[in-house]
Amino acid sequence: MSGGIDSTVTALMLHHQGYEVVGITMKTWDYAHSGGGKKETGCCNLDSFNDARQAAVDHGFPHYVFDIREEFGDFVIHNFVEEYIAGRTPNPCVLCNTHIKWSALLKRANALGCDYIATGHYVRVREENGRHVLSKAKDLTKDQSYVLWGLGQECLSRSLYPLGSYLKSEVRQMAFDLGYKELSKKAESYEICFVPDNDYRGFLKRTVPDLEARVNGGNFVLADGTIVGQHKGYPFYTIGQRKGLDIALGKPMFVTHILPDTNTVVLGEAQDLQQSEMLVGGLNYIKYAAVPDGLEAVTRIRYKDAGMMSTITHEGDDLRVRFHHAVSSIAPGQSAVIYEGDDVVAGGIIQKGF
Repeated sequence: MSGGIDSTVTALMLHHQGYEVVGITMKTWDYAHSGGGKKETGCCNLDSFNDARQAAVDHGFPHYVFDIREEFGDFVIHNFVEEYIAGRTPNPCVLCNTHIKWSALLKRANALGCDYIATGHYVRVREENGRHVLSKAKDLTKDQSYVLWGLGQECLSRSLYPLGSYLKSEVRQMAFDLGYKELSKKAESYEICFVPDNDYRGFLKRTVPDLEARVNGGNFVLADGTIVGQHKGYPFYTIGQRKGLDIALGKPMFVTHILPDTNTVVLGEAQDLQQSEMLVGGLNYIKYAAVPDGLEAVTRIRYKDAGMMSTITHEGDDLRVRFHHAVSSIAPGQSAVIYEGDDVVAGGIIQKGF
């Protein structure tokens, strides 16, 4: 329970359905320690903790706060920093869901004698052919299957997602009807919990104090190697970036490649971002024990990406994804999620595009 509308309504729905509910709030990060200029937000907000606890008190079920900052920092923060230093673009929320939140929840659920864990995520899960299949939510504008691709079969088998069959507007109405009028209007946060000012560059500089001095002054180059300027350090750029380059070449230019070994950032035009294939590793298979070789499925490379039809083949421990039409801005480090209809077939981390 984060104190937000979705997890609160989830807890109250299950409570009213007769489940014996235990509320858990996890403190993952103390933003004051990061040196940022804004207050804590989202899941690390003390007011939200109090909102979660008050809902539990109102309805007579227990509520606990668990401090998982150490395991969160050791794993998620370290990976976040290391990925940028390696010239990739990480997705910390996927990593957190996969390796921290569900692991921590299952551990606490077992200790408390709970059979299931429930969250306010907008997804659906069903059992089919001996496997638990993750599927898109009814409300496609809120669907979160993309960020939950890393959940294993044990997690899926013990997870309940009551909101997956509802529209967000219906959930807001439920909160209102339950007497939580202010909560029903509460705005949502899409920020990374430990970078609530959305300034990941500032976070990297604060976390690795000598990073800026180490990487400042590398070259901007064109695809043919022509040097066209100097940049502020390769970790501070992402594939597809156009704004904030501070360079004028007479036409819109985008980051097309990041070369950490030489502190080089390659620029090109929009068409230079188009690629038709990629390798995906770090895989988690969901609908099938293994992806059928030659499967034709839709693959998404970003959270808000509609996806593109593709052909999936095995290449060693990885999957090669061949898009039927070129896609833009394939970014190593980001998640690739493969769908068959509404079902998540598999997900993994983009290794490279070409």
